[in-house]
Amino acid sequence: MSRRTVNLGETGLTELDPALREHTGLRELYLHGNRLASLPDWLGDFAELRILDLSHQPLALLPSTLGQLASLEFLYVSDLAVTSLPDSLGGLTSLLYLGATDNGLSEVPASLGGLRNLVELRVYGNQFTTLPTEYGGLSALRELHLDRNPLTGLPGTFDQLTELRVVSLRGAALTEFPVALSRLPQLRQLDLRANRITRLPDLGSDAFPALEKLDLRWLDLPVVPEWVHDLERRGCLVYRTAAG
Repeated sequence: MSRRTVNLGETGLTELDPALREHTGLRELYLHGNRLASLPDWLGDFAELRILDLSHQPLALLPSTLGQLASLEFLYVSDLAVTSLPDSLGGLTSLLYLGATDNGLSEVPASLGGLRNLVELRVYGNQFTTLPTEYGGLSALRELHLDRNPLTGLPGTFDQLTELRVVSLRGAALTEFPVALSRLPQLRQLDLRANRITRLPDLGSDAFPALEKLDLRWLDLPVVPEWVHDLERRGCLVYRTAAG
């Protein structure tokens, strides 16, 4: 027996029916918006699964067997009751998108740095203060959303993320400007609103070669250095609370 798509989202489920295992060729599985408190290990048996949505329910633990889903491309695990992600997710070698927002994550696995095909990572609204240096290995990453985490800094390895287009750090706890990002050749948008940065570094005129939008609102910046004005003259939109 085989079905390509099973949508059980928002159906009030409290547990999964083992009969679901019969759908051996499943490509898409939607379980969002239910009342699942746990998941069976056999969820990792769907070798052809491409999309898995587990978001918006009281799940407190994700099974490590999810790391066996070698064909998975989109994983949605937002708004759960989890405080950690299994290290095994680093085995999702086909993953293109990971959404793990609005959880209670106090850290994120270093193993995710091995996801060479990952294009978009959304982990905003969590509780981690640092990111592993291994995330510099996310060589295909184009979008990174880290808003509303108490992040105090970014790894220096982030200058290796040469495909990055969008970085959002709104409402983090940065005290220093993330200089590593200024060297990224493809970066188009950088949002640093509402951080604790009080000084911008001196950068050369070659900083942020492709930047189109820089948001510095709600930062206490008594002085704005010349490279910011260079960006504006180049056509980059720079948003700031007060001109310097």
